[in-house]
Formats: sequence, C-alpha cells, structure tokens
Amino acid sequence: MTRPDYMAQALAEAEAAAAAGEVPVGAVLVDAASGAVLARAHNLVERTADPTAHAEMLAIRQAAAELGAPRLEAAELYVTLEPCPMCATAISFARIKRLVFGAYDPKGGGVDHGPRIFQQPTCHHRPEVIGGVREQDCGALLQAFFQARR
Repeated sequence: MTRPDYMAQALAEAEAAAAAGEVPVGAVLVDAASGAVLARAHNLVERTADPTAHAEMLAIRQAAAELGAPRLEAAELYVTLEPCPMCATAISFARIKRLVFGAYDPKGGGVDHGPRIFQQPTCHHRPEVIGGVREQDCGALLQAFFQARR
C-alpha cells in the first residue's frame, strides 16, 4: 500500500494561500507511523497581521494543541518551501522526526541556506531532511504569485 502524496496536499494548501493573497506556502503534518494527517495549514500572515503565521508554525501549533503535547516526535512535516530560520527552529523544538520540503529558498531559507539551523552546535534536535520534493511545482507556484504582483 502506497502512502498518499502529502506534498500534493501541501501544494493544495499553498494554492489556497495564493487565492487569499498570501505568499503561497502550504504545510501538512503527518503521523509517521499511521500516515494520518495531524494538521494542514497555509500562510496567514496578511490575514492575521501576524508575522509568525507561517504555514509550518500554524500546522505545528494545531497538531500540538490537538495532541496536547509540545513535542511531535512521531511526525513528518511536508512543506512547499524550505523553512525560514524561525520555522526551522520551531521544527527542532517540536522534535519533528522528518522534514520534507519542495522548493529551496536561497534568500530566506534556514535549513539548506542562511543560518542552516539544524547544523548549528546549539541545535538539540535535527530532523531527517529531504529537500527538492516536487521542487518545480512548488517553485512555479511561488514564481507565478510574485510575477503577478510586479
């Protein structure tokens, strides 16, 4: 039995963000053992006037609240864009098992670019990281969004 395409679900969240005028980033948090979706979210920075309302942060908050636990050690996070330093730190604090992301973010990323949070000696938890999953699809959505605003 194959697992669902969680990145496709994250892309659907990103498309919902774009339709709402938000930067199109979507996230899906999944229980690694069962494959059950724990949370889905997309950016809500503009709508909520909250600079921390990134898709990853919202999904982590939702799952932690639902489970009543601050640590999500059995979870996998699928997100359409390389997490920024804030989100990468939250991923570490939440003890997420695996991070799977789509497009790389050379300007604002915090995993494979910028401060590379998981490579810092002060980082206490390092998830398994898989980047570039459906990278073209994720990148095309972001490019179209920003080109339409220029």
